[in-house]
Amino acid sequence: MKPTLQSIFRESFETFSRTRRLSQHHRKAAQSIIECRTAALGGHVQRCPDRHVEGVWYNSCGHRSCPQCSHLPKERWLEKQRARLLACDHFHVIFTIARELHQLWWLNTRLMTEFLFHSARDTLFELLQDNRHLGAVPGVVISLHTWGRTLSFHPHVHCLVTGGGISPRGEWISVSNGYLLPVEVVRIIFRGKFLDAIGKALKQGRLILPEGMTEQKLKNLLNKLGRKKWNICIRERYSHGSGVVTYLARYVKGGPISNQRLSSDSDGVTFRYRDHRDGKLKTLSLTSEEFLQRVLWHVPERGMQVIRHYGLYGRHGQGLREKCRSQLGQPPEQMPVVLAWQAYWEKTGHPEKARCSVCGQLLIRVGRVPRGGAPPEVVYGQAA
Repeated sequence: MKPTLQSIFRESFETFSRTRRLSQHHRKAAQSIIECRTAALGGHVQRCPDRHVEGVWYNSCGHRSCPQCSHLPKERWLEKQRARLLACDHFHVIFTIARELHQLWWLNTRLMTEFLFHSARDTLFELLQDNRHLGAVPGVVISLHTWGRTLSFHPHVHCLVTGGGISPRGEWISVSNGYLLPVEVVRIIFRGKFLDAIGKALKQGRLILPEGMTEQKLKNLLNKLGRKKWNICIRERYSHGSGVVTYLARYVKGGPISNQRLSSDSDGVTFRYRDHRDGKLKTLSLTSEEFLQRVLWHVPERGMQVIRHYGLYGRHGQGLREKCRSQLGQPPEQMPVVLAWQAYWEKTGHPEKARCSVCGQLLIRVGRVPRGGAPPEVVYGQAA
């Protein structure tokens, strides 16, 4: 059978966990993935109104690192973001921290995450509100990713940025020079802000230092990194923001790897990835233990906010967005009705998962299966 993340965790996690000290949020993620859509979580009975078919649909775990049950939450998030987008150009900006800071990140994950979000946000707003560049408040969505294509540890943020903004006089101003910002200036400002945040935290005694690293050694490292070229990328202009938002939606829920990328390997786990250096599709084989370790690297701590909205796209930005919409000739913003699971399956071309195979009526919920309880005989089958 083709492997899934769930089957790999079921077969290998117990052995893997015996030899490692794992945090509670790692164990919670593993348990959720293992139990997702099984009798352990209970479920409900769906039935045709005319009783042609009936079956049990087991409950989803809802964990954001589980790829099995992430499709509907992703689509709901995506619909909400699309409704919020302004009808203007958008840019995709990527901020990556220096590799030499990875050890510090491991020991100070929450703090370093805040530094990364704040440094990226402040860099964009400081420059775009400057009259030498745009002179206006933009809309920004920032998403944290900690993995590379091979599930390596690679903390960075993806930013969706409007190609324009609202000026202090309440007027919409569009980016007019063909590019968002000069990348070298962005690199220098971001690097300075991130290193300054670390330096202040060190002075305040808020950092846990790696073994063998003294305060002076860290100061020396920060000075060295202040002269290094950091990886900052500003992608080409998009005529709308939907494409970038669709890209970000892949990382809202579901973790760093989908089941579709996994393939059979009797000795471990093999998965596909696209090499960014030559654009070719390749495979990587790991032992089950190495694979689980890489997946768990990227499970965020409980309560950690990995996608944030600022400026025109911020929580309190709707009034400003309405001003922009009026000037852009766009209708008023309307949040979509929450997408029902039946509507999701029909939208994605699988109406048979939501309707009776005999008469075509929508299935209805008629009963509940308790956690761990013995379900009735399945006639219709599980949800996908």
